[in-house]
Amino acid sequence: MIKSYWQNYINGSYVDGGAGRMVVDNPADGSQLAEVALANARDVDAAVAAARAAHEQGYLRKLRPVERGRIVRKMGDYLLEHKERFADILTLESGKPYWEAVIEIEGSARYFEYYGNQAETVEGKSIPLGDAYFDFTTYEPLGISAQIIPWNYPVEMTARGVAAALATGNACVVKSPEQDPLALSLLGEAAEAAGLPKGQLNILCGTGIEAGAALAGHPDIDQIVFTGSVGTGIAVAKAAASHVTPAVLELGGKSAAIVMPDADIDNLVESVRWGIFFNAGQVCSAMSRLILHKDIHDETVEKITALADSLSVGPGTERREFGANMGAMVSEVQRDRAENMVAEAAQQGATIATGGHKLNRPGWFLEPTIVTDVTPDMTIAREEVFGPVLSVLKCDDVESGISIANDSEYGLVGGIFTQDVDKANKAAQQIRAGQVFINEWFAGGVETPFGGFGKSGYGREKGREALWNYVQTKNIAYRLR
Repeated sequence: MIKSYWQNYINGSYVDGGAGRMVVDNPADGSQLAEVALANARDVDAAVAAARAAHEQGYLRKLRPVERGRIVRKMGDYLLEHKERFADILTLESGKPYWEAVIEIEGSARYFEYYGNQAETVEGKSIPLGDAYFDFTTYEPLGISAQIIPWNYPVEMTARGVAAALATGNACVVKSPEQDPLALSLLGEAAEAAGLPKGQLNILCGTGIEAGAALAGHPDIDQIVFTGSVGTGIAVAKAAASHVTPAVLELGGKSAAIVMPDADIDNLVESVRWGIFFNAGQVCSAMSRLILHKDIHDETVEKITALADSLSVGPGTERREFGANMGAMVSEVQRDRAENMVAEAAQQGATIATGGHKLNRPGWFLEPTIVTDVTPDMTIAREEVFGPVLSVLKCDDVESGISIANDSEYGLVGGIFTQDVDKANKAAQQIRAGQVFINEWFAGGVETPFGGFGKSGYGREKGREALWNYVQTKNIAYRLR
């Protein structure tokens, strides 16, 4: 059971929204799941004011970093203690299998653990200027971090930014996604359980056109973090620039994996499973293009097609155990867009090896799909599908594979599968992406920096690099005599 109405969390209290209510659907059957309070621009003003007051009061930023870190870690502990409840709600509102929702909650807790532990490592340095001066730098929190969260990993993406922001002493205002805001709102409980002062974390749900725009262009925020589409990211960047507000943008990708003849194909198939079918392909760093060397093309297509056909697709609530299964896409709009892109690929000359159609049942389900005979000029090779659709292209050698991989306006991640160390290193240096995987898609973790080149955005999240998004450097110089 799930409560029928969810409120916004502003200044330590759950409150209604000035724009009324909005319905949250269950992607597994299209039914109404709950209603959520819908924030307007005045609610954004209230949340920013609460965050400003908390920051100026200074409780969190004045703590010893180790104490601040312990508060952040406690938020992660709360998630783990209540992960079944979080996962149940996340499954219902997002459509993903329950076991995937559990992974998301555990991953969210890991961000709070990691950045809580990093809080006391943000250290300045002294700069030698001769014996007449003592010069040093310090790092100070920016102030108010505004975070606009995507719907594909609502809890984890919030944890990724909020944990780093709080660990460095900032206050936060979070705008949750309209499609699946419910589990994310429970982070207010985690904040209270950890002893976070009221106003330090504020969470509201609203439309992008009203609440999102009001937050991105708010004159009293000090930084904005946005994950989403290129078009919306550009609008966010323009709004932030109007107040010279620094921004971190993660805007998706069209990431490619290059496969050489000496690759371990069974290992590759496992990476395809995670790379394009996890979360129904709704992953910004998904392996959406597979560039196969011509000598292993047919064999590999046969194996990945068998993988796609083996996946059981249905309601996430019925898929509680880790396994070869996939849930619904988040909305009918997303599902239909992906299906239409596959149909367009076929019209442009591609072959649908398997899948490509919605399921004949209620809910927003799409078959796991493999599209072959794709050429670099086709729409499906250039535009982000954001669904369980893998485009397969051919290459003659590693050089042509790299050229195809780089023929994209995006540059989030890339990868190569080969046993040849020289080829792997060459590809790692030449693939135009912020992160390169070798012989395992999604290698790395919370500790490794993440961000893109080109229209994939700018700034880095995850790892220690993310901490510098939330602080500013101050230099202090003493004349001694």
